[in-house]
Amino acid sequence: MLHQELPAIDASSLDGVSRWLVPALVGAAALTGALLAWLLGYPLVAAGIAVAGLAGAIAVRLADRRSEPAIPQSATLSLAPDYSVIGSTLGLSREPAALTDCDGGLLVANSAYRDRFGGAGSPLKLGTDADSSQSLQLVWTMAVRDGGGCVTGVSTASGATAVEVERVGSSGELLLWRFPKASAPNPMTVAAKQVAGPIGERLAAAGMLAALVDADGRLVAANRSFASRAVTNDEDADKLPFADLVEFTEDGKARLVAEGESARPLQVVHIPVDPRQEGGAGTFLLVERHEGGALDSADLQALLEILPIGLALVDRDGRFLTMNRAFRVAAGIKGTTMPSYPGDLVVKEDKAPVANAVRRNARGPAMSGDVAVRLAKHNSEPVALTVAGVRGLGDAAVLLLLKDNSEEAKLKRQIAQATKMQVVGQLAGGVAHDFNNILTAIIGHCDLMLMRHTPGDSDYDDIQQIKSNSNRAAGLTRQLLAFSRQQTLRPQVLQLPDVVSEVSHLLKRLLGETVKLVVKHGRDLGPVRADPGQLEQVIVNLAVNARDAMVSQGGGTLTIQTYAVRADQVAELGSEILPVADYSALSVTDTGCGIPAGVLGKVFEPFFTTKEVGKGTGLGLSTVYGIVKQSGGFIFADSKVGEGTRFVIYLPVHREDATAGKARRVAKPKEHDLWGTGTILLVEDEPMVRGVAERALTRHGYTVITAENGEEALEVLATGEEIALLISDVVMPAMDGPTMVREARKTRPDLKILFMSGYAEEQLRNSIDIDNVAFLPKPFSVQELAEATRRALSVK
Repeated sequence: MLHQELPAIDASSLDGVSRWLVPALVGAAALTGALLAWLLGYPLVAAGIAVAGLAGAIAVRLADRRSEPAIPQSATLSLAPDYSVIGSTLGLSREPAALTDCDGGLLVANSAYRDRFGGAGSPLKLGTDADSSQSLQLVWTMAVRDGGGCVTGVSTASGATAVEVERVGSSGELLLWRFPKASAPNPMTVAAKQVAGPIGERLAAAGMLAALVDADGRLVAANRSFASRAVTNDEDADKLPFADLVEFTEDGKARLVAEGESARPLQVVHIPVDPRQEGGAGTFLLVERHEGGALDSADLQALLEILPIGLALVDRDGRFLTMNRAFRVAAGIKGTTMPSYPGDLVVKEDKAPVANAVRRNARGPAMSGDVAVRLAKHNSEPVALTVAGVRGLGDAAVLLLLKDNSEEAKLKRQIAQATKMQVVGQLAGGVAHDFNNILTAIIGHCDLMLMRHTPGDSDYDDIQQIKSNSNRAAGLTRQLLAFSRQQTLRPQVLQLPDVVSEVSHLLKRLLGETVKLVVKHGRDLGPVRADPGQLEQVIVNLAVNARDAMVSQGGGTLTIQTYAVRADQVAELGSEILPVADYSALSVTDTGCGIPAGVLGKVFEPFFTTKEVGKGTGLGLSTVYGIVKQSGGFIFADSKVGEGTRFVIYLPVHREDATAGKARRVAKPKEHDLWGTGTILLVEDEPMVRGVAERALTRHGYTVITAENGEEALEVLATGEEIALLISDVVMPAMDGPTMVREARKTRPDLKILFMSGYAEEQLRNSIDIDNVAFLPKPFSVQELAEATRRALSVK
């Protein structure tokens, strides 16, 4: 049923472009319907609606041209989107769905929405408590602002549900609300609790033996009657094969092995846990054979309720006899009212196949089979309805089993999302690596030009500006590498208060006048080993996010605090993520609007942002997470809506002996110390990088021999030329750098090696596995190349 009220619009003569107004609106309505059909997974329906809309728009325009002179000034024109097309599209969804305007006013709702929520009206009014109403307001805000959003755990009159909202329409003036189903519990776990619990006791009191058997044929659970009659000598029933306890006869009956050959025959009913796997894991019900009658109706109902999957019994005329609660939930049946026929549960197209399957299995030999149907209440995806013939259960002739497979579809979507994010990370790392080669050439040429110019020259400032912009671009590549956790860190032993002090002046300018900055430092903080530049970026990213959260409230206070956390304090926390050790902690706390619980778990996901369109990339917190994890630390977020948010970073305390600390404190070489002699073999496949590196090394006194790839470098080494140092790129076509070095050291084991690459040093050292090699990260300047060369040559 569609509910809409369309206002009348006074019409006047249309001239020029205005005469296309009506065709445009008709086409827009059709495109809206087509977009909804495409979003629901029906591309053919979407194409049909789009073509029909285009034809309708042309027809309206032709009719308008014929009737232009006859339009009176006082005529009234009623214009609105074609909600019948939209309603038909929403009707294809088994899940509740509704279309509203941007203010949340209900325009169209499908039958699943009406059945589940009754006369609730607007989706914004579905919440039954303050938190749920606030969550609905939040997801509405996200959809209007960002184009879409979702929340979970919203309490409604019909139970908790998830809500997904997406902005649709040709100009984004409509909102599509969807309410996906929640996942179901493990059927085997539920069945085991029921068989061994009160329901099993009820069956035992009625003289019925119940046993749950897994796919391997081993007993999982049993009620009291089965355990007392089938299990002897205090055996562990949970580990026994079911075939050792029950013996099946040729006429389809069974007897208990423990009762011997003279045991009375038992009638057996096997209900599989998964209806698509006949004869697999399931519940066996064994009852004494009744010569002239059927089972009591109470026994049958207890039998049905014991199963966690949807189960119903149908008589020979195709009418329902009874059904369990799981069947009602899976089929979307509310209350105690039971439909007359199985065909009443499915859509119109599936009524005939269901009726035929029931009629075929109600008579003749007992058989079973699956029918793919779409339920009338939830018709977005087909479900498997198993129809099995049963005999010896009185009036019951057909057993129907219904299982919800929405959890499998959800897992497939999650796996696809995880795979996509992994591919995005690999792409980001590859782009950053290639970009580093370009920046290396630009920065190197700038350094060479600055050697020929002095401050005051006309070109000096321009060259400096080019180099400055190149360094900014290098910062962007570091962000991409941080996102993929492949950035090159330059760790140092440092104190967290020193890093905070260095960046606090920058923070005061970034935060503005409305945000107050408070810095607190604890005592006895241990040193940490991390990259100071990357830590500064972490603090800046967290501070900027906190500022944005407080601006909407007119300002607030940002508190940055450092403090020591001892191992015994970590043990008291009882965290499964944070190992017990000594840490130096850094907390960033704001008094902003806070983060809802449904969003807090997603803040570290790449490209996730709650900011307005165009004001956030979604890489800020994911970059923070990547830097902290690559530094060996941990980060946690805690927030309360309306009170603020707190991020805490734990970095392990660095321990080193005094001799190691003294060994690392080496004075930076002076400019005249960078000059040297000797022959250097330079291997680089990028001509621009090879050229600038050759010129830089030549200017510092070295003799340079260049090679474009690993094979050419091995040919140079084969000539017997005395090589003091081999400088090589890591990733090259054909033969890469590490492979070339392994071949070269077969004949020159003492050859000194310097690798240069845009990938992370830690990642390369773990994959290369070659001893006594130095590393130079790209992009690098001429001086950095000279310093790295000097250090590599000075190693004994």
